[in-house]
Amino acid sequence: MTTETYADTREAVHEQRIDGFGTVRVLPLDPHADLDVLHGWVTEERAAYWGMTGFTRRQVLETYLHLDSLDTHHAFLTVKDGVPVALFQTYEPEADRVSECYEVRPGDIGVHLLIGPPAPGAGARPGWSSTLLGAFLAYALTGLGRERAVVEPDARNSRAIDRLARQGFVDAGDIVLPGIDLPEVRLPEKRARLAFLTREAFEKGPTAAR
Repeated sequence: MTTETYADTREAVHEQRIDGFGTVRVLPLDPHADLDVLHGWVTEERAAYWGMTGFTRRQVLETYLHLDSLDTHHAFLTVKDGVPVALFQTYEPEADRVSECYEVRPGDIGVHLLIGPPAPGAGARPGWSSTLLGAFLAYALTGLGRERAVVEPDARNSRAIDRLARQGFVDAGDIVLPGIDLPEVRLPEKRARLAFLTREAFEKGPTAAR
């Protein structure tokens, strides 16, 4: 199958046609089928804050097979007009280490975002990340009926923090996520920036969210 029709037979959990942008499909990640895309993205230096730059293909596969076995954490591949463009993850905050850093509310959902690299010669992509994040939030908040999205990017990742602020996320300050041991990988202690976006604010738009 060519990248122009990547995973076109896979059922999407969310599909959205965005004027002036294209069609975005959010697909449940298949750790085996998507391994080439995954390994290429997460091991790039630009993805350093994802914490997997030194991982082998086997380590990436085992990490996402473990994630796929959980009922509380889920990974999604986002495809735009038939081309993979982003990796998104959702999680139940009460089942995650972030729960040690804030008081979880009913209806909270945690989200992670990794935008894939631009295609060779693609040039600048104004509004690219915010549009993809908006499509995913439409699924995570509106589609799943959740009340609030929770993010905790690395505190040093100023680009991600600025992007989330422009999306309407409200900064709640720095936290320290404790280190934990998973079956195939250890997550080290992490200083992160906690932020929230309610469904009501998201549906009204970024300006209203601030």
